[in-house]
Amino acid sequence: MASTIFIPLTVGGGINTVEDFDRVLKCGADKVSVNSGAIRNPDLVREAARLYGDQCVVLSADVKRVDGVFRVFAKGGRENTGMEAIEWIRRCVGNGAGEVVVNSIDTDGVKGGFDLELLERVCEAVTVPVIASGGAGRIEDFIALFQKLPKVDAGLAASIFHFGEVQIPDLKRLLRENDISVRL
Repeated sequence: MASTIFIPLTVGGGINTVEDFDRVLKCGADKVSVNSGAIRNPDLVREAARLYGDQCVVLSADVKRVDGVFRVFAKGGRENTGMEAIEWIRRCVGNGAGEVVVNSIDTDGVKGGFDLELLERVCEAVTVPVIASGGAGRIEDFIALFQKLPKVDAGLAASIFHFGEVQIPDLKRLLRENDISVRL
């Protein structure tokens, strides 16, 4: 893929060691996203950041409310680690994660909007770029995200684009019309 398209690539999934970082970087990835691997080995973020730089290490955090507390989940959101999410994210950023993708399990797939409460808490806790994931169902969800939380750097969505529910040029145009910075 890296030889075919010319956009920055972040690769994740099955990243458990610095050797995994090395492998995907040598294949053309610009950044490497880690979730369960960092949970199993909390030093992985620090080791990877030391070897490849903070800008290369992306913490992916699957988060769900459990009894009113944001908790970190592993294994694609199937396993509750019991760890409090905001502190976990803060710790990983302190260890060298240069970016955070926050996936709200509560809103993922629901298409009712991004989890603004969770994202606001993360933005207050860290100074690195934060990418919102989980919940986008329509263009207005992106507009609300960036107007209410200008510290969020990007909004991630998949199914609404895959199934043609939202056209990317339409999204970009409406973001621009709402004074939200976007490359056309």
